Amino acid sequence: MQRRDFLKALGAGTLAAAGSSLPRIGHAAGMVPVRLQLKWFPQAQFAGYFVAKGKGFYAAEGLDVTLLPIGEQSPIQTVVAGAADFGTTWITDLLTASSRGLPVVEIAQIFQKSGFTLTTLKKYGIEKPADFKGHTVGIWPGGNAYPALAFFKKYGLTTSLEPGVGNPDVKLVTYGFDPKLVFPDKAQVVSAMIYNEVDQIINMGYPLDTLKIFDLADYGINLLEDNMFTTQNVLNEGNFKGSGMSGKEVGARLLRASLKGWDWAVKHQAEAVSMVLSQCGPYCKGAGKAASGLKHQTWMMAHIAQLYEAGPTLKGDAGLLEKSELDNNIALLNSLKVLKTQPAKNVAEWSVWEMATGKRVPWKV
Repeated sequence: MQRRDFLKALGAGTLAAAGSSLPRIGHAAGMVPVRLQLKWFPQAQFAGYFVAKGKGFYAAEGLDVTLLPIGEQSPIQTVVAGAADFGTTWITDLLTASSRGLPVVEIAQIFQKSGFTLTTLKKYGIEKPADFKGHTVGIWPGGNAYPALAFFKKYGLTTSLEPGVGNPDVKLVTYGFDPKLVFPDKAQVVSAMIYNEVDQIINMGYPLDTLKIFDLADYGINLLEDNMFTTQNVLNEGNFKGSGMSGKEVGARLLRASLKGWDWAVKHQAEAVSMVLSQCGPYCKGAGKAASGLKHQTWMMAHIAQLYEAGPTLKGDAGLLEKSELDNNIALLNSLKVLKTQPAKNVAEWSVWEMATGKRVPWKV
């Protein structure tokens, strides 16, 4: 059955109208267990999910959701292996996995703007892209380096990662996500998420007004980050865990409750931070001598809200992955020759978002 036919077959009674709910599971039927794999350790980066669970938004949809932290592993691995049903990850991870033949499918885009920055000290005089020449830049391992590499390529700067380049413009060193490992002695510039490592650098003793922050999205490098995804097998499931619902229906319930959690978290940031602090344990405070759990998670929540409240969210379409942004992200990765083959045509499935919101995407799929 084609996607449009599937939606039509659901009928007006099944497809949620905007602002209403999908049919509820009765208490007698029990709650449906769902495992949602988070991309990192518990922190305000995932506040919307903690709120959705803590406020009962998932339960109201008949879902018993377990939020799984993962640390430095790949959510792709756990979801594809079946250890989790749904996950959150960066779109670069998703596209590269799809290009390798893994059956991963994005169902929603939660962050609509990249939070990736290249951060340095003003004293180094790096004011524009050309000024990076001659400096050492700290990057993260694996696909986490792609935004930085795309930035350098766009502005014609060669790097030490390129084969055959004898005298690169920029020397790159890999570091394990904690900026104090390399900054500023071993690298004058570091990759830093605006909501996380930038605050860690501040807590290392470098006040915000001493920093020069290159927000890569402002330079046209908007490789999108946290999304929600699953596998094609889950979406094709006709009776998810014996619930009587399809995988798409479960995904729609999960997504709608998650978006409700995100909307609440953004509007009630202090309360959302309190909920996160009860979950994040030793990872609450980040790093640096001046680190504080409350301060760091408050900083993170404020900046995460800015990434959420951008693009389609501002038009009332939270969670929508715009086709143009997907195409732009694929084109950026192709320019870096990251994708050995093209991602699957069904790497994004918009019907789950449509079911969750009662809206239709404005392009033909």
